[in-house]
Amino acid sequence: MKPVKTKEGYFKLAASYKKESGGWAWIIHRISGIALTAYIYLHIYTLSTLTEGKEAFDAKMALFQKPIFKFLEWLLFAFVLAHTLNGIRIVLVDFGKGAFYHKKAFAYLMIIGIIVFLAMGYFIFSHEIHQAFAGKISPIG
Repeated sequence: MKPVKTKEGYFKLAASYKKESGGWAWIIHRISGIALTAYIYLHIYTLSTLTEGKEAFDAKMALFQKPIFKFLEWLLFAFVLAHTLNGIRIVLVDFGKGAFYHKKAFAYLMIIGIIVFLAMGYFIFSHEIHQAFAGKISPIG
């Protein structure tokens, strides 16, 4: 049996997909997977500066200490977290009677994900947060 070609493109077909919890999980999983794949290539490219010597590598690492890269690191964590939690949801759905509670599993895992994402944001930006509020909060007493 030959696959049927449609006039609609992939993105148009994906955009028309029913947007319930399973649809959103599908979209999030694909986007996070593509983002993580792109990150792996960027990571390998960055590590390739090790072949250029210590100075080139240190210069590249100094660039990554800028605030924009801390934000991108937090965004990377969001992709890893979303992909991981949705992978757990897929395993739950595939084994046992997960199809009966996949909507609840999606909701609970997204809530857990948001909490963990915000906590990681605090850890990543804690130095900047403490600097911003240094001296503005007076000790009690």
